[in-house]
Formats: sequence, structure tokens, C-alpha cells
Amino acid sequence: MESAVCPGSRLPDVGVSIFATMSRLANEYGALNLSQGFPDFDCDPDLVATIHRHMLAGHNQYAPMPGLPALRGALCAKIARLYGADYDPAAEITITSGATEALFDVITAFVHPGDEVIVFEPAYDAYVLVIRLNGGIPRFVTLAAPDYAIDWNAVRSALTPRTRMLIVNSPHNPTGAVLSARDLDELANVLDGGPVIVLADEVYEHIVFDGGRHESVARHPALRERSCVVSSFGKTYHTTGWKVGYVTAPALLSAEIQRIHQFVTFATNTPAQMAFAEFTERRDRYDDLAAFYQAKRDRFLRLIEGSRFVPVHCRGTYFQILEYSAISGAADAEFAMTLLQDHGVASIPTSAFLYNSDAPRVLRFCFAKKDETLERAAERLRRV
Repeated sequence: MESAVCPGSRLPDVGVSIFATMSRLANEYGALNLSQGFPDFDCDPDLVATIHRHMLAGHNQYAPMPGLPALRGALCAKIARLYGADYDPAAEITITSGATEALFDVITAFVHPGDEVIVFEPAYDAYVLVIRLNGGIPRFVTLAAPDYAIDWNAVRSALTPRTRMLIVNSPHNPTGAVLSARDLDELANVLDGGPVIVLADEVYEHIVFDGGRHESVARHPALRERSCVVSSFGKTYHTTGWKVGYVTAPALLSAEIQRIHQFVTFATNTPAQMAFAEFTERRDRYDDLAAFYQAKRDRFLRLIEGSRFVPVHCRGTYFQILEYSAISGAADAEFAMTLLQDHGVASIPTSAFLYNSDAPRVLRFCFAKKDETLERAAERLRRV
């Protein structure tokens, strides 16, 4: 029976996310879950011991709203070392309950009803939903397969006097594409003189392959002064379930972000912040991450040799796009269900990341898995 007091939905066409749906179906069908982006291996036991030590020491109450000073200081020192950017830990960094909260805070802080936001598709689904919740209007620029490079002339055409924000994601989920230094120069030139804020989703910053370098917008002075940079401890330390992220931005922007953050979660898990403060100071805990995941990417690609899937080059993240047109002419969502139900491997159709474009015949697979998981999945993929 419909409630007489329930108002209309603000997102009437939105159901459960594709990531939760495919993980649920993987469990129901007993499939290997290469869909949702989380490791099936545990995090560093030393990190668990560190958070446990802080819990036992009684650090279990609210942290300061912007985050523990020790963690903010450690992050600013790390950012300065990696990207040559000097941020004030007292005023220019905010610890959030996951990177998704950081994205919500930034978009909510700056996007007003009627404002336009340039979004590159395929796009992580949270971007568009939060833009819409705030009355904003997404304007899409498509990244064309197979290289998924940005067409900067298309960006120029998408800009209007109502453009308030532009969202970039590098390394890019779901495609594995990576922005170059030239791309950042193009972005700076496109936005020069205008009021547009850049939201840079850089949660996979430490997962860039083949000797490449992560080009953070924080590294580019002209972009840094207009950018909010989001990152994630979950992606770096294999702790997606702890939900700790952060956003770095100039002081005036950070003040607005914190106005929202304080009424979303107020503060983030205190013992986790203390543990991450210690680990952030230990370079070995993230400097080797790219090599770790490149080995998994390369192993997965070797294992599927002989299959009819065709890999699209993955330059970063822990996702691999596989093209399946030699196997089926079905749409990606349909083929993903066939693969799950008939062959026991769960993936993500990229149509879930698209809004204005037709989906190519590709699926996204997460290789942040144990070697035995990748071996079992590849064996099944070779039989498709």
C-alpha cells in the first residue's frame, strides 16, 4: 500500500547501483566477482595492528571536523613531495568518510540549481546523481573507444556562461585511461580566465602502469588554484571497507567544502585516521603499489590469452576493459548477464557509465584479486 505521506522521489529513475547489483548476483549464482572494484585479499596486517593499537589506547571518540592534524600534515608533506604543491594542512585539506563523500561535498558546495557541469563519459555514476540532486545540469563529453582520449575541441564547445564545474577522473574508471601533462595544459588553456571549478577524482593516483607518471592537477599551478582534488585511502591500502578519503583544495574552496562535510558525517573514523597518518609517512606503503597491480594486470592478460576477448590497453586503475564483439553481438548489459549466469564470471557493462552515447561491446573486469581468483576466472573466460 502506498503511503499517503511519502513525497515524490528526487531520483525516481535511480535504483540500486550496477556495482551492488552485480555483486549480489555474483553471490546468488556463485560467480567469481570481477565486477565491483574491491580486492578479495586482505590489507597489510601491520595496518590492522596499527589501528588496533590506537583503539586500545582509547582513541575512539570524534576527531576534529576537518580531520586529525597529524594526518592532514602527513598528507600535505606527501603531496608536496609527489607533486610539488604546497598546501596548508590547517586550511586546505579535509578528511572525509570515503572518496564518495568527498565528491558529494564538493559538488554540493559549488553546484547551484541551473549550473552546468562538464562530465566526461563513461563516468562514475555518483557524479551525475549528485549534480542532479543539487539542481545542476550535466553536460557530457564522450571519451571515444578505444583510446578514450579527451577531445579538447569538444570541451570548448561544451563550455557555456553557465558552466560552474568540470570533473576529470585520472586514472580513469572504467577505462584505465590516464591524463598526460599535455592534457593538463589543454585543460588550463580551456578554462583560462573563467570561473569554472575543477573537481579532480584521483583515487587511483598510485596505480599508473608502464613507467607512466600520475599527472595530478595539483602539479599544475594554474589548475591547482581552481581545483578540488579527491583521493582515497581505500584504493591505496586495500581498505575499501574502512571508507576514508580526503579532498585537497585552496583555503576558500576548502572552507565551503567543510560547510557541507560537517553536516554529512562531521568527522571520520578516528583510529583509522591515526593509522593512516603513520602509514602516509612510510613511502614504501604506496610507492610499490603500481608495480603490484601491474603484475596483476599482466598476469590476468597472460591468463586470458587464447580467449576471444580483446583487451583494451589499461594504463592505470585496477580495471581491465575487454572487447567481446568476436563472441557476441549482444548489448553489453545482456552479455554481462550471460557471462555471469552461464559462465560464472561477474563483470560491469560500461553502459552503466554512459548517458548520451551508445555502449561499445566491452565489459569492465576488476583484477584486484588473488592470483587463484584470476586463474579461475581466466579459465572460464577462455571457454566463452
